[in-house]
Amino acid sequence: MINGDRVAVISLGTNVTHDLSAASSREWLETNGLGGWASSTVSGAHTRRYHGLLVAAVRPASPTDRRVLLSRLDETLRTPHEVAELGCCYFPGAVHPEGYRSLNRFYLSPFPTFEYSAIGVEVRKIVAAIHGENTVVIRYELISGPTSIQLELRPFFAGRDYHHLGAANDDVARKARFENGVLEYRSYPQEPAVLIGLPGSRYEPAPNWYYNFQYPREAERGLDSAEDLFTPGVLRCVLEPDQPLWVIASLEGPAGRDPEALLEKERRRRESVPVPPPLRHDALGIQLARAADQFIVRRCDQGSTVIAGYHWFTDWGRDTMIALPGICLVAGRFAEARSILHTFARHISQGMVPNRFPEGMGDDEPDYNTVDATLWFFAALYRYLRYSGDFDLAREVWNSLQEVISWHQKGTRYGIRVADDGLLRAGEDGVQLTWMDAKLGDWVVTPRQGKPVEINALWYNALRTMAWIGGRLGEDADAADYHALADGVARQFEDLFWNEDGGCLYDVVDDDGRADSSVRPNQILALSLPFPLFLPGNDRARRIFKTVDDQLFTPAGLRSLSSRDPAYRPHYGGPPLNRDGAYHQGTVWSWLLGPFITALVRLHGTDGRRRGRTILEGFESHLMQAGLGSISEIFDGDRPHAPRGCVAQAWSVGELLRAYCEDVLGHHPSGDVAERPVE
Repeated sequence: MINGDRVAVISLGTNVTHDLSAASSREWLETNGLGGWASSTVSGAHTRRYHGLLVAAVRPASPTDRRVLLSRLDETLRTPHEVAELGCCYFPGAVHPEGYRSLNRFYLSPFPTFEYSAIGVEVRKIVAAIHGENTVVIRYELISGPTSIQLELRPFFAGRDYHHLGAANDDVARKARFENGVLEYRSYPQEPAVLIGLPGSRYEPAPNWYYNFQYPREAERGLDSAEDLFTPGVLRCVLEPDQPLWVIASLEGPAGRDPEALLEKERRRRESVPVPPPLRHDALGIQLARAADQFIVRRCDQGSTVIAGYHWFTDWGRDTMIALPGICLVAGRFAEARSILHTFARHISQGMVPNRFPEGMGDDEPDYNTVDATLWFFAALYRYLRYSGDFDLAREVWNSLQEVISWHQKGTRYGIRVADDGLLRAGEDGVQLTWMDAKLGDWVVTPRQGKPVEINALWYNALRTMAWIGGRLGEDADAADYHALADGVARQFEDLFWNEDGGCLYDVVDDDGRADSSVRPNQILALSLPFPLFLPGNDRARRIFKTVDDQLFTPAGLRSLSSRDPAYRPHYGGPPLNRDGAYHQGTVWSWLLGPFITALVRLHGTDGRRRGRTILEGFESHLMQAGLGSISEIFDGDRPHAPRGCVAQAWSVGELLRAYCEDVLGHHPSGDVAERPVE
């Protein structure tokens, strides 16, 4: 990474670009603020079904119903005597073409930029997704070489849902329409038409299927990994020095549009992405802020929401609320934060925030199968109010918040209710309601029915938040009631969850009082939420943190289960059965470093801040692998902690950014930590 006032450049040289494995393991991602993207690997080879040059969320103003439309646009350079193909594809037992051998440099500036050297010429390519529309701009430039060179572009179309794969068939459209430098092609009647504008180009129809493109990451996941792609023909043009060629691939007509202006407008937008004040001259902080921007998208009612992760997640309630402080608040993005909170508040049902909005939305009811998304909503709202002082929003949602508490007291879906001791219990057979939610068929991998430790830490925080808001809204009687309820939870919590032999907290206590002594990271929330259940000077707080530090901490995040546990799974990979079996049985989650660093600094002050900075700086190297410029969802439990799962995850980015600002650098709103912790 190269540090500058507003610049954080990720650059890869030939030691990576000429190594097919290394180049294909590094993925670039261009998002458009609608839920769509352009994405592939540095080598140019697609390794996932989710890769594509134009992947569009086609339902109006909703980050769902994504379609892989234009899969790729392969380039060929021609001189009178030589030919060089710049593309790269995996086929059974072969790689063709091998354009990565000509790729001398790849960098983000901030757009993915490729510099090729072949047949005596040097060519630069820039790819940019344009914010707010399903449009990709591509710029080709002849850096050095003869007076001109012929450039051929062959588009490959998929025309499918992004979760699926395509196969050759007789229903695909054989012909494309070409007029005035614009190619228009619709794979199937139900798919949107893609328009590719290349002024001055000629089009040669050559309809054909290309068979058996191989996607290695899908094969590693034990899923179907072969696809057939269709091409209707070839676009031909001449590339000359000092005369860049511009391509617009879009669902909108490119005629009359200025691609250079589009690119520069997008460049300015990205350069103006809010960066938290203490990080404005920090390369890591700038890059995390830019990564955070990729997750904020528009939802149906013109409100904002947060994509949980790329490439396959949509907006999830739990992930959104955990990510929101880092994604929005530390950089002062209060308007988006308010819109996000409003979006989810409007969908509260029976006292519950949605866990997930279904693909396609329509009139479908959101999924409410979570206990913690609603409780994280209170934590996110509390932080929003601390940062923004926007108590108008608090007044707007006050009645809804009271209804949430009431529903939890009397009982809502999935057995979620307050037990006789004032603690919150949840769960039914066959469902998994907490963030440890891996479930395959009828197999719930980590059943946690009863009273999970983090759920009750969150419940306590929700009650304290209600008391705090009520006091500021002049609802003094209600505020006193919520304080009393929280006091009761605090008294019961320590008695129920303290595990003296383990020097930590039990993970779950079931309805019959049986305690699960598995050492898991959920207990760290009792130390790190805005209202901690243990004061920093408390001996039990120190013992809890030491246990987590000794058994769960890794440089990439916290293990989801102690490596000393017989059920520990050190590697995440393989088919769904293997992956789901390891997901919360030792797999490392980077988002948990946020709570860990918060607790670290609360307990160890200056020394904690120093160590926290070291932990975060360790992620600079990760920004150069997996999802370039972003933070992966998960990592293997054992060294070298290989990145797994989504290559860009909202709560991973958000929590690292929040912890960097609030805990390491002390940039947080005044009085952010508990007003009434347990004495």
